[in-house]
Amino acid sequence: MNFETIIYEKKDAVAVITINREKQLNAINGQTSRDMQQAWEDFRDDPDMRVAILTGVGEKAFSTGMDLVATAQGENQFEGRPAPFGGFTKRMPIYKPIIAAINGYCLAGGLELALACDIRIATPEARFGLPEVRWAIMPGAGGTQRLPRAIPQAWANYLILTADQMDAETAMRVGLISHIVPREELMAKAHGIAAMICERGPLAVRTAKEAILRGQDMPLEHGLAYEDVLLSRLMATEDAKEGPRAFAEKRKPEYTGR
Repeated sequence: MNFETIIYEKKDAVAVITINREKQLNAINGQTSRDMQQAWEDFRDDPDMRVAILTGVGEKAFSTGMDLVATAQGENQFEGRPAPFGGFTKRMPIYKPIIAAINGYCLAGGLELALACDIRIATPEARFGLPEVRWAIMPGAGGTQRLPRAIPQAWANYLILTADQMDAETAMRVGLISHIVPREELMAKAHGIAAMICERGPLAVRTAKEAILRGQDMPLEHGLAYEDVLLSRLMATEDAKEGPRAFAEKRKPEYTGR
């Protein structure tokens, strides 16, 4: 597949999507969202792909969000039913793990992309924020919904309503990211986490992510009941038999995804 605004690579069981608009600080225009949607659909539907890594090209920005220059020139990414912003922030459930490797500014829609990922790691230089209200718009790609679920409400309210930013140390302290990694080690760390996930039972990983995502919208009692349904389904698989068997035999499990 050929893309105008992203780089899409697949190796072994890991897909890497790199936003490739360095001069625009990896801002997202309509073409970027369409390119990313196609890549995310390919990752979702490829049975050989088990983990994805999302990052941005260059040393300054993961993504600074919606391309406001394109917006000022008349582009409306939300008119009609276009691709979801960034291809997967809405209407694109993916139950395979996604890692955000945040290499700089992670602002506005860039932060919303990161919030749609499951694991977020960042360089010390990274900065996070939702500055939309500064420009008389609002976070519209999940920011008002995902950020309060990811960090304490007081911090989420502050970032959304003031358009202020936080540094990587603060983001780590409030739980927005899990690791701060030197820039030269960022992608190696992301691939290391991906490799760790790839060693786990693939059906178990996907089912656990489904339970997490769908359970967030349920009362606890309903979420626990849904967890039981998913667990029963998972325990009937060949992998769920192989895992305990390998443990008992003190060997590495050989999962087939069945």
